[in-house]
Amino acid sequence: MMIGPDFSRELRRGEEDEADALLRTAFDGPDEADLVRALRKAGAMAGESVTTWDGRIAGYYALSYMIAPKGWLCLAPVAVVPDRQRSGLGRQMMGMLVEWARLSETYVVVLGQVAFYEKAGFSHARAQGLTSPYPLEHTMIAGPGLDVPVVNLTYPKPFARLG
Repeated sequence: MMIGPDFSRELRRGEEDEADALLRTAFDGPDEADLVRALRKAGAMAGESVTTWDGRIAGYYALSYMIAPKGWLCLAPVAVVPDRQRSGLGRQMMGMLVEWARLSETYVVVLGQVAFYEKAGFSHARAQGLTSPYPLEHTMIAGPGLDVPVVNLTYPKPFARLG
């Protein structure tokens, strides 16, 4: 019997509480779970993906619609249950997302640990033409081409609570 992660898939109706619990545990508090609820309520959520391990949600990420530029997505939050962190699960989930962004020609912006996200295929260098309310030293993008887009980022309103 194979022991390891199952396939990634969309979050299913009725799994919101399990995802909420994962976020609270992984981040040791309610802020990210509150952000996800606010994004859902605002209609800003583009999608939520999970990876299960032995039938339980072990990894999660959310994509929301950027206000500007149109068609761009924001990745946040990304979480892996503590007992599966450093197992490669997060990097695997992000690698699949980066490939989807490239193939679908969709830009995805993330704010986070550069070393982790670059290993999965996000680019810090390509994000340096962006204007953002958040620090560019922690901003990366994935998506089509190799360009350095010069655009202003406007995040969905629920992100303002994090500032």
